Amino acid sequence: MPFALLSYGLTKRHKSFEDIPKTPELKRSYDVVIIGGGGHGLATAYYLSNVHGVKSIAVLEKGYLAGGNTARNTTTIRSNYLTQPSIRFYKEGVELYQSMSRDLGFNVMFSQRGQLTLAHSEATMRSFHLRAEMGKHMGTRIEVVDAKTVQELSPHLNMDFGGQHEILGGLWHADGGTARHDAVAWGYAKRAAEKGVEIHQRTAVTAIRTAKGRVTEIVTDRGTIQAGQVVQAAGGLNGQIAELAGLRLPIRCFPLQAMVTQPLKPFLDTLVSSANLHTYLVQSSRGEIVIGGGSDPYQLASTRSTFDQKEHLAHGALHLFPFLHNVRLLRQWAGITDMTPDYSPIMGATELANYWVDAGWGTWGFKATPVSGKYMAECVATGRVPDVLAPFALDRFDRFALLNEMGATAASH
Repeated sequence: MPFALLSYGLTKRHKSFEDIPKTPELKRSYDVVIIGGGGHGLATAYYLSNVHGVKSIAVLEKGYLAGGNTARNTTTIRSNYLTQPSIRFYKEGVELYQSMSRDLGFNVMFSQRGQLTLAHSEATMRSFHLRAEMGKHMGTRIEVVDAKTVQELSPHLNMDFGGQHEILGGLWHADGGTARHDAVAWGYAKRAAEKGVEIHQRTAVTAIRTAKGRVTEIVTDRGTIQAGQVVQAAGGLNGQIAELAGLRLPIRCFPLQAMVTQPLKPFLDTLVSSANLHTYLVQSSRGEIVIGGGSDPYQLASTRSTFDQKEHLAHGALHLFPFLHNVRLLRQWAGITDMTPDYSPIMGATELANYWVDAGWGTWGFKATPVSGKYMAECVATGRVPDVLAPFALDRFDRFALLNEMGATAASH
C-alpha cells in the first residue's frame, strides 16, 4: 500500500479534480430550485438527483457553500428526544450518519462515542427515566446511569460531591456521536454535482414571485429564473426568505455561540452536557475541546460573538473539568437559530402548491441533515408529505398539535 500511494503521488498522469464545480451561469428555468446551500439544501439535492432521478436542479446560496449554520455548529448527532415523532425522525438520522461515508464515498469522520447528559437533582433523574423509557420504546440505545457509572464513563469529571452541582447520575445515550460538518456538506455537494445539480454560490434571492397560489419566478442578484418546485432551507434566514414568498413562519432568531480550545491529548471520550450549567463539551479529532451552551436570551439575527457568553461557557466548562483553567481559547463563533414555539422544526408543504419549507431547526439542524434531505426530496419528487414528516407540518400551530421538545437540548435554553 505505501508503494502504491507513492507511485500514485509521483505519476505525471494524475489529473487534479474539484469536489465542487465552479459556479455556472444561471439557466432560464429549473425543475427544482433549492434556496440555501447548507447541509439540508445539499442533502435534498443529493436525494433528488441520486434517488429520484431529478436532473434539473439549482441550489442557490447567498454566501459560500455551507457557510451558514452548517459551519457554525458543534456537530453533535443524537436521537435522545422526548416525543415519539421526534425520536423516530432523529433515530433514522443517526442511522443515515452511520452509513454516510460509505454511501457518499466521502469520509465525513463520523465518530459514534455516546452522549452523557448529567443530572444534578432528583427531579432531573426522574425526567431522565421518562426519556429513557420513551427512547427504549422507540428502539434507541439509552439508559439512566448512577453516579458511579458516570465516573466510569468520564473519569475526569468533577463530581462535586456535596456541592451545588453535585452529579447524581446521568442519561447515557450510546447512539450519540459527531461528524465533520463541512465534510458532510461537501460529500452531498460532490455527489449531487456529479448528477448534474448546479450549485450557485454568491447568489442571493431578492424576490419570489407568485401567481394563482404557486411560485412562478425566483429573482436573484444574478438573474431571474422559473421554478417548477421550490424548497426553502435557509437556516437562520428562513423567516426572511419565507416573507419574500408571502408566508409568515412562527419562528424567531437567536444567536447560538460556541468556542474551541487549543488541542490537548485525548481525555474526553464522550460528549458531556449539563443542563444546570447550560454547557456541553466534546473533544474533536484534533484534540480541541469544543464548548457550547444555550442560545443567547435575546432575539438577534447576527453571528457575532460576545464576551458575556464566553465567560458563561468557560465557567460551566471549568466547573465540570477544573484542570482546564490554563487552557487557551482559539476561536469563538455564533450561528443563527430559527426557533419555533415548540422547539421542533417545520417541514413539508405550505399554502403555495409548489413551495416546500425546511425550517425552524433551532439548535438541532446538523444532526437532521441526512434524514431531512431524504424526506424533503421525497416531498418534491412525489408531491406528497411522507408520514414521518406529518407531525412537523406548518399547520400544526393552527391545529394546536404542538411537539414540545424544549427540554431535549444538550444544554437547555
